[in-house]
Amino acid sequence: MLRTARAGRIAALSGLSSALASGTAFAEAIGQPRPWQMGLQPQVTEIGHMVDDLHNILLVIITVITVFVLALLLYVLIRFSEKRNPTPSRTTHHTVLEVAWTILPVMILVGIAVPSFKLLKFELVPPAADIVMKATGSQWLWVYDYPQDQAGGFSITSKMLDEKQRAELLAKGTSAEDAPRLLAVDNEVVLPVGKIIKVEITATDVMHGFNLPAFGVKVNAIPGRNNEVWFKVDKEGLYYGQCTVVCGDQHSEMPLAFRIVSPERYAEWLKEAKVKYASTSPSAARVADANPVQP
Repeated sequence: MLRTARAGRIAALSGLSSALASGTAFAEAIGQPRPWQMGLQPQVTEIGHMVDDLHNILLVIITVITVFVLALLLYVLIRFSEKRNPTPSRTTHHTVLEVAWTILPVMILVGIAVPSFKLLKFELVPPAADIVMKATGSQWLWVYDYPQDQAGGFSITSKMLDEKQRAELLAKGTSAEDAPRLLAVDNEVVLPVGKIIKVEITATDVMHGFNLPAFGVKVNAIPGRNNEVWFKVDKEGLYYGQCTVVCGDQHSEMPLAFRIVSPERYAEWLKEAKVKYASTSPSAARVADANPVQP
């Protein structure tokens, strides 16, 4: 019976993947790490673009500071070596230098703080959402709730495919890029492109980490508390994330998989998903009683 259930789940996943990947954009798994990758993943949300811009600004600033300090150290080593400077200076104060190395770092920090606080405000003050869903982390899976008042009324349990399940999926014709090791899941989250999505995040047992690098969002899932993130994806594709809080011996087996499709394809999927998931038995994962903490 277990083998039959597993085979059915693999067949259903294979069929869903094939249907969603029928267009070129659907098959593009751009939100995942690459071998020898340097830098962030390509960003597909406004938050992600702002994070990327801030990262690039900070990279330039820290590079200039590092080169300046290195040059200063080399100059001091050569100019004030014992051979060149046998009788060292006894200077203890230098007003101009002391003022300079106080004011200059403050100006740099203020310059960094301005775009940082702008980004923080943009992340923490979400606009009115088109879709609100809930993500609950448990050892070692994610449960996603699509609310009834938004044509949902069902939950999806998403678990990482083990090696045998992944091999069966690849044998059915799914590409390795669409089923990457340690990232592919049995049930992907499907959401529409160009819509404002708010995700309320909590956990049932221990802390987990909700992280989608291509979206520029990362927040902890804490039992008994609701955190939230929002995003508006501007490109269709398949995007992966991973739990970022060590939550037990299978911490590395808690990937997130979000497939972004056109609004028309999302409406079709929603009809299919209501039949498929609403008719299944409730998930074993308990949804925490997580209410926002009042200030």
